[in-house]
Amino acid sequence: MNDTPILALQDASHRYHGGGLSLDGVSLAIAAGESVGLVGESGAGKTTALRLLLGLDAPTSGAVLFDGVPLNRRDAAQIRRFRSSVQTVFQDPYSSLDPRQRIDRIVSEPLRSLGIARGRDAAVQAASALESVGLDADVLARYPHEFSGGQRQRIAIARAIVCKPRLLLADEPVSALDMSTRIQVIELLRELRERTGLALVMVSHDLGAVAALCERTVVLRSGRVVEAGTTRQLLRAPAEGYTSALIAAVPRLPR
Repeated sequence: MNDTPILALQDASHRYHGGGLSLDGVSLAIAAGESVGLVGESGAGKTTALRLLLGLDAPTSGAVLFDGVPLNRRDAAQIRRFRSSVQTVFQDPYSSLDPRQRIDRIVSEPLRSLGIARGRDAAVQAASALESVGLDADVLARYPHEFSGGQRQRIAIARAIVCKPRLLLADEPVSALDMSTRIQVIELLRELRERTGLALVMVSHDLGAVAALCERTVVLRSGRVVEAGTTRQLLRAPAEGYTSALIAAVPRLPR
């Protein structure tokens, strides 16, 4: 059995252009099939950590490890494997979908860009991905403006899972949605994880949403990890006052 994490930050730090630290010695590992929440208030370092995990930025010190090997953004073969294994769902379903493209082009884009499938094969896989998020294949010929916010986020999730990644990085995936739609999207992500074994990292300021999806939670403050453990334990008996404040800010935590 391979116990090597899919993706990890190893004592990773990152500096602003002005010299200040946006992330300071953060270590985080995501194993196959697990779900991890990364929480903190604005400015805590969540976005920086996400950008490092996505390979969009390189750490100033420390490392990003993909399957136990340092991620090298200049290694085309490694980056291709990385992109097929790690996909993303962004916060805003309105801006994350190109309004000029039909849904079939949007959802199948990872397949084409990674050289996995084209033409009819890509269309079939795109239809299957849409069906897996609760949308009929007849939406393929339509455009993003024809859908609600919740439907657009389902389309964004379909695009993220169409190449069957091992890990999904979700950046505030429900914060732009109304409450009833949030619940539906959280349930969808939970069902996808249970059915496919997909690993998940959910970046959020909302501990309520994280509690509904993530088995483990890492709390960031000012670029540092201040607390980490099982989500249940953090909610029941937080060790840090900062974590307690985050919990208190959630009006109602899902059971």
